[in-house]
Amino acid sequence: MSNSPIAARSLNRRRFLSMTAAGAASLGLSACVSSSGDTPRIVERPEPEPGPVQYSSMYGAVTDAGYDIPAVPIEKINPRYYRQEVADPTGERPGTIVVDTANHFLYLVRERGRAMRYGVGLGRAGFEWAGRAEIKYKQQWPRWFPPAEMIDRRPELEKYRAEYDKANDQWLGGMQPGVSNPLGARALYIFEDGKDTLYRVHGSPEWWTIGKSVSSGCVRMINQDVIDLYNRVPDGSPILVTSGLRSV
Repeated sequence: MSNSPIAARSLNRRRFLSMTAAGAASLGLSACVSSSGDTPRIVERPEPEPGPVQYSSMYGAVTDAGYDIPAVPIEKINPRYYRQEVADPTGERPGTIVVDTANHFLYLVRERGRAMRYGVGLGRAGFEWAGRAEIKYKQQWPRWFPPAEMIDRRPELEKYRAEYDKANDQWLGGMQPGVSNPLGARALYIFEDGKDTLYRVHGSPEWWTIGKSVSSGCVRMINQDVIDLYNRVPDGSPILVTSGLRSV
């Protein structure tokens, strides 16, 4: 076949129109192509870039397990912290969560060099723990058990002090789940070598803290984002917390 510009422009108009119609009809189907044989194969493509309307819907009000999560005023948040699919800068294997403390991002590594990126808030002095660990377990609408040292510094939290019930192997007390609970709609518990690091990836009603260092040290996310992350990762997922990623 000739590769000249003249030959390329000689495509029959009727054939062009029929090809265009067929292409348009295929938009409603999944992204499948055929290899050299007859067996179809699935091709994973990047998710389309959301626009202003999609972002408004993404961060709109939602009722979850009976709790009413308010809409987030996204126009007051730097768009770089919106949930979005990006080229993976981590080099980690798919399924890994990577917290980039230098840039206030959390990545969930996906296939084919892609990642879901979320904006996060961190502790005032930077994340005090870094390294590799795992998400031992996850919880929807968790109770909050403030550490004893925090209660000692803030006596108004005394009513949330927890007590361990040995007979039933559970903690009693703490703050009831809800939209004002500091752990928000979801919590992912970080364990290292089988031990609780006491750090969490969790939701927060304080959307204005995303992209900043203001919390006591955990990784906080917009509630709508932590619900999305929760639904994508299973218990036991690896997590890396680092400040070593390149600037994005």
